[in-house]
Amino acid sequence: MKTKVKTALLTMALAASVEASFAQVNTADSVMSHAGGRKFSIGGYGEVAMSRNFYSDNIYRYSNAKQYKHDPSHGRFDIPHVCIYMGYDFGKGWTMGSEIEFEHTGTGSANEQEFEEAGEWEQEVEKGGEVELEQFWLQKSFGRWANIRIGHIVVPVGLNNAHHEPLNFFTVYRPEGENAILPSTWHDTGISFWGRKGDFRYEVQFLAGLDAMNFNRDGWVNSGAGSSFEFKVANKYGFAARIDNYSVKGLRLGLSGYYGKAMHNSYPHDLEGDLYDKNGNFTGEKKRYDGVKGTVAIGSFDFTFNRFNWIVRGNADYGYVGDAATISDIKQNRTSNKAPYQKTPVGKNAVAVGIEAGYDVFSQIGKMRAENKKMYVFGRYEYYDSYIPESGQQRYDFTDKRRMAVGLNYYPLPQIAVKAEYSRRLLKSQYNDEPSVSIGIAYEGFFL
Repeated sequence: MKTKVKTALLTMALAASVEASFAQVNTADSVMSHAGGRKFSIGGYGEVAMSRNFYSDNIYRYSNAKQYKHDPSHGRFDIPHVCIYMGYDFGKGWTMGSEIEFEHTGTGSANEQEFEEAGEWEQEVEKGGEVELEQFWLQKSFGRWANIRIGHIVVPVGLNNAHHEPLNFFTVYRPEGENAILPSTWHDTGISFWGRKGDFRYEVQFLAGLDAMNFNRDGWVNSGAGSSFEFKVANKYGFAARIDNYSVKGLRLGLSGYYGKAMHNSYPHDLEGDLYDKNGNFTGEKKRYDGVKGTVAIGSFDFTFNRFNWIVRGNADYGYVGDAATISDIKQNRTSNKAPYQKTPVGKNAVAVGIEAGYDVFSQIGKMRAENKKMYVFGRYEYYDSYIPESGQQRYDFTDKRRMAVGLNYYPLPQIAVKAEYSRRLLKSQYNDEPSVSIGIAYEGFFL
């Protein structure tokens, strides 16, 4: 009898763990979602990835595609992300959450070949993007419906930012489309008001603005949230908002967006100004680019369906940058070559649309189902373009990409996924397609 009771309890615990592992929890909440009355909690996630790319990695593969069509394949081993969560409940509604992220095994010196500078080799000490404090905030909760969070927070615009842990997507690497055009993971310092009411979760954020001087052709605004300084410049500000609905069992529908000014959010503030003459005397004139605002507006819809042994996820994102041609001219022609800015032009618009679906074939095998093991056979399709120019800007058709992927996700335990996929990046006819094979393993969970 005791054995049966223990088995039943273990089964219930595993089932609860599976449900928690696949829960549609916003990333910004995941640090504290497990707390359950504990004062201190620790957890995290990590990924190991290995890939073989059957296309050229030469920097001129787009400008002279025929020459590099038969180049040899190349492989990569990588540790994309390892993150550690730590949270503490002080009591009386006060909590702390933090997330430290190590990207690509940590920090140090690195050799890089700059695609934007004719393949020039550079050696530099990596800073942003290698070891980051992705979250650090203090929160006061007045009730389930009202929480104020102040500090460094995740900006939940788009599916990938709101749900970026590795068990929230089937592919070995994060989905390319949103990863190409938006900061990922987007995190910034500011104030957030969020809560839950009925079947809705809502959030509004006030943040430091993006930096237009770091916008570029191949990533649109995805470098705009970072800073090469020891501080984040905040001459301009931004606002983000998100709302999710859970009315239908197993279905989450989300809308999110961002609005803010991005020009004049660099250091020093008087970029290319006319306030002083060549002798350093104050002229009293307006700055040359005072009228350039660099307005950024982003809208996104995403959903997750998790029921009947299916998981289906999708996103659609569209963005706008005002004064794109002027910003591009300033970056390319009117700033020092040694300035820490992205030199390629930025497009007026960017788009990313994606959908993936996976079916748990182990759900049809009694033994596997009883042991709570899962095997998802999945497919993914996405379209994205990081550079849609305004009138008069040069076109770069290789930024217009489609990608297909098929593969498997095996869950021996609810917190561990072994992934394998074949993918093919499809470009316009004048370029070569880019097929690859990837395998990876990932974990996600809480230890205390």
